[in-house]
Amino acid sequence: MAPSLDFSNWWPKDARKGTPVVVKMENPNYSVVEIDGPDAAFRPVEKSRGKNAKQVTWVLLLKAHRAVGCIAWIASFFWALLGTIKKRLIFRQDVAMASEKLGKGKLLFTVIKAFLLTSLTILAFEVVAYLKGWHYFRNPSLHIPRSTDIQGSLHLVYVTWLSVRADYIAPPIQALSKFCVALFLIQSVDRMILSLGCFWIKYKKIKPRIEGDPFKSDDVEGSAYEYPMVLVQIPMCNEREVYEQSISAVCQLDWPKDRLLVQVLDDSDDESIQYLIKAEVAKWNQKGVNIIYRHRLVRTGYKAGNLKSAMSCEYVQAYEFVAIFDADFQPNPDFLKQTVPHFKDNPDLGLVQARWTFVNKDENLLTRLQNINLCFHFEVEQQVNGVFLNFFGFNGTAGVWRIKALEESGGWLERTTVEDMDIAVRAHLNGWKFIFLNDVKVLCEVPESYEAYRKQQHRWHSGPMHLFRLCLPAIITSKIAIWKKANLILLFFLLRKLILPFYSFTLFCIILPLTMFVPEAELPVWVICYVPVFMSFLNILPSPKSFPFIVPYLLFENTMSVTKFNAMVSGLFQLGSSYEWVVTKKAGRSSESDLLASAERESKIMNQLQIQRGASESELSELNRLKEQKEAAPVPVKRVNKIYRKELTLAFLLLTASVRSLLSAQGVHFYFLLFQGVTFLLVGLDLIGEQMS
Repeated sequence: MAPSLDFSNWWPKDARKGTPVVVKMENPNYSVVEIDGPDAAFRPVEKSRGKNAKQVTWVLLLKAHRAVGCIAWIASFFWALLGTIKKRLIFRQDVAMASEKLGKGKLLFTVIKAFLLTSLTILAFEVVAYLKGWHYFRNPSLHIPRSTDIQGSLHLVYVTWLSVRADYIAPPIQALSKFCVALFLIQSVDRMILSLGCFWIKYKKIKPRIEGDPFKSDDVEGSAYEYPMVLVQIPMCNEREVYEQSISAVCQLDWPKDRLLVQVLDDSDDESIQYLIKAEVAKWNQKGVNIIYRHRLVRTGYKAGNLKSAMSCEYVQAYEFVAIFDADFQPNPDFLKQTVPHFKDNPDLGLVQARWTFVNKDENLLTRLQNINLCFHFEVEQQVNGVFLNFFGFNGTAGVWRIKALEESGGWLERTTVEDMDIAVRAHLNGWKFIFLNDVKVLCEVPESYEAYRKQQHRWHSGPMHLFRLCLPAIITSKIAIWKKANLILLFFLLRKLILPFYSFTLFCIILPLTMFVPEAELPVWVICYVPVFMSFLNILPSPKSFPFIVPYLLFENTMSVTKFNAMVSGLFQLGSSYEWVVTKKAGRSSESDLLASAERESKIMNQLQIQRGASESELSELNRLKEQKEAAPVPVKRVNKIYRKELTLAFLLLTASVRSLLSAQGVHFYFLLFQGVTFLLVGLDLIGEQMS
């Protein structure tokens, strides 16, 4: 007989414990309760049953308190904004009007102003028509009334406007909007492909690696010759705030002293700054650092001319590589040991580019938004292009070049303000490869004021278009593969440097507000909301801590399209400002570790001065010089805010369009135009760079 497999007796059955108790009350208002066991009374009670009227009241009061607090914050924000408008725009206190150089800025401002005046006129007309009941624009299909329905001359004018709008104004706006939407979708696809490439790199853990120990040698006597000769250049111009920290960081690079030469390339026209930089160079020279100070009397060619002049020195021929750092960059001591070894056994490698990281990225809202853009640029654009194409635009700093690659590509040319991109394109056409190191980071600054950021972006967007005009024949006639030519022309220049600012400005700053007055050409919601938010989400992925700023980032990028479009047109048609170089103003921020090290050095100096009572004459003169420098330091000037007319005019244009969208009950369009208009207003009043609490 088969064995019994009844396991029911292996564990205790769920038997009831205790004696059931029934409590009966004479009062009929009480119910009968049956207790099955001693644990039944301690079972958790449902939360919904535990709430009474008092608890619900408290919850509602808390929610109401939060809502009132939110409304109060919004009200205080707009009240402060109105106060700032009154102070800066009406009374002109501590403000200055931003000047428009040459005719191109004034022409664009005139066009925007004409759009604003036209929009205000049409809005007034539409409001009158709405109040009189002539709001035909609320119908899905436009209805033109018959001549018998005309109620007067004003009504006749309005009906004529409807006919002209539908027959002559709407078609060209629709055609332009479709063209811009197509460009927008193409650029969005490009961003998605770059993001997918970045995800693939992260998933496969692809990155340039150094095989073995490149500096290890069995020959002890000849071990020093494992280190190649490296030249380090620090170009600067009137960099009073940052010269000391950049020279200090470069002089502390971990590299044999006899294999390293530091060139401080000073183009300053202020004699006091020249003296300060000379003193700093002399100080490190006395410490055994091989450092040279160079100053040009005539600043021709800006940074390109400075680098070209330095490379013409005879002693440069003894060096194999050159590392370049702008005045606000502070490389780590192991920078050369993390970058130079990649050149070993790789003769086709011309450039090793490191990533930037920012010491002041949390200083205000403007620096946070810049950090989002630059993180995407480095981690997605440059890393993906470096891994899959071995080409990207040189960033002008925090990179190491093979001097042979520079010489074979024609060296530094003074023909544009983007000499870094110029040399990168020419080196790529000559077959040199580039490597981007996302893990090697160099500390630097981003502009903290909108004025400095605006000038920087103008140079970064006018220079590439100027360079495109100059390089196009060389790209077409070069011997590189056809797909590399297509990548340079279609993606590197046209899509990312020309199309992006064009469609962004035209679509969101011109067409969108115009469609509020020409509803026949209305843009769909997915164009103004869903796709831009998704693309902003992709852009913000490399800096996940910035997710709370996704909406300000989207609005601010649309606002900056005015400056970028203006610069793009300036560079493409070679207007006067396309070859304008303005040094980006720095604040001289230092990291926490740098501040601690500086404080430690100062304390050591003070202790030594207290202990060593008998100091030499040179030490006393050095101490007196330092005191004189501190006493002669320039008094901080009170910041004067600028008024930017193009941004303010566009703000009023967008706000006018938002009022018009209320008449046709377009909710999404209203909120987008309202917030975009407020963003333009903040930028136009120079409030975007104010300090954040």
